[in-house]
Amino acid sequence: MKHTYHIEGMTCSGCEAKVKNELSNVENVTEAEVSKENKRAIITMTKHVELDVLQNALGGKDSKYQISLPDSQSQITPKTNCCSTDKKEHKSHEHKHISQPGKYYCPMHCEGDKVYDKAGDCPVCGMDLVKEPTQNVAVQYTCPMHPEIIQDKPGSCPICRMNLVPMEPTDSEEDKTYQKLWHKMKIAMLFSIPVFIISMSEMIPNNPLFKLMDLEKWNWVQFLLTIPVVFYACWMFFVRAWKSIVNWNLNMFTLIGIGTGVAFIFSIVAMLFPNVFPDQFKTSEGTVHLYFEATAVVLTLVLLGQLLEAKAHSRTSGAIKELLKLAPTEATLVINGEEKVISIHDINKGDIIRVKPGEKIPVDGKITEGNSTIDESMITGEPIPVDKKVEDNVSSGTINGTKSFLMVAEKVGAETSDCEKTFSSQ
Repeated sequence: MKHTYHIEGMTCSGCEAKVKNELSNVENVTEAEVSKENKRAIITMTKHVELDVLQNALGGKDSKYQISLPDSQSQITPKTNCCSTDKKEHKSHEHKHISQPGKYYCPMHCEGDKVYDKAGDCPVCGMDLVKEPTQNVAVQYTCPMHPEIIQDKPGSCPICRMNLVPMEPTDSEEDKTYQKLWHKMKIAMLFSIPVFIISMSEMIPNNPLFKLMDLEKWNWVQFLLTIPVVFYACWMFFVRAWKSIVNWNLNMFTLIGIGTGVAFIFSIVAMLFPNVFPDQFKTSEGTVHLYFEATAVVLTLVLLGQLLEAKAHSRTSGAIKELLKLAPTEATLVINGEEKVISIHDINKGDIIRVKPGEKIPVDGKITEGNSTIDESMITGEPIPVDKKVEDNVSSGTINGTKSFLMVAEKVGAETSDCEKTFSSQ
């Protein structure tokens, strides 16, 4: 018999797999088909199973997963997202990267909108997690003549009175990942190329290498050269393969880890105990064909793919960061008729901002005094400036023309339109 149930609380493929596994292990259940998109489970039973038993299998009444009959969906109260520790993550899709500054996500989006607090590997596909570019990060300012002067707000140097300038950010994590992989790539190539040459030289008539040492000794050289490739440069692939097997999220690293691991272990056994193999496995010298070169070369090529992937992520992230640099960093706040230059991070809703000729508009808002022409090409693509007057809306990142005006801040931080436009392009 088959029964259809409604399930709340599944937010990613990991949730779907867990619910399916838990329901399948219930006594008298032979099969459970689970769909997180439809929030539905079709359970095949040999004997009817009570709803309470199914709920207990999912963790009880307090579980994030709630199972019910289809006609009682309205009684279900959705639980907290299992992939979230903050209710703010339940915002719309286009804001997911803004509400989670400094988080890490899988570039393949294997688990939907799920993000992680630390760098690492995606538990589903094994790819390196990517840090989300952020716009409204704290900016520090320094003096170009006195770099020891550092402060959190714009102003002038207390020594030479020059205007402080924003400090350049340090190398991104994408660049650090690329440099780390490039270092490992050089190690892998350094040892893999000799292994490849030694192995392929067996096909050369009157092999000159055999004049130096016999094949058995060259096999030991291949083994020693393969060790740094396996246990240093490419060990992360075996770690990812093991995680994929433990979590039962099989991916390409599962295949790579098993394939190269078996080839490496087979070669060691064949080198140490050649007599356990039949004569068909042996060469004319009495040794067994080894696959150290296959292990080293395959791992090196996979590492090369990871290196190119990291480079692509670095370029993409760099392009996004260049777009974020277009956003202004300072604004002129008007308080009781007095003007004060502040950081854009200190602007609050309702503040009165003066925008001077040629400046970028710091936040979204509405003109309260004056008029001007605004270059909105960065949003609309239209090169002709647009006339703006009192009560007209203006957008963050657009450029003021030749007149000054006052505006009231209505959207700040992640709510501004230039922030939305930038992150929606991801």
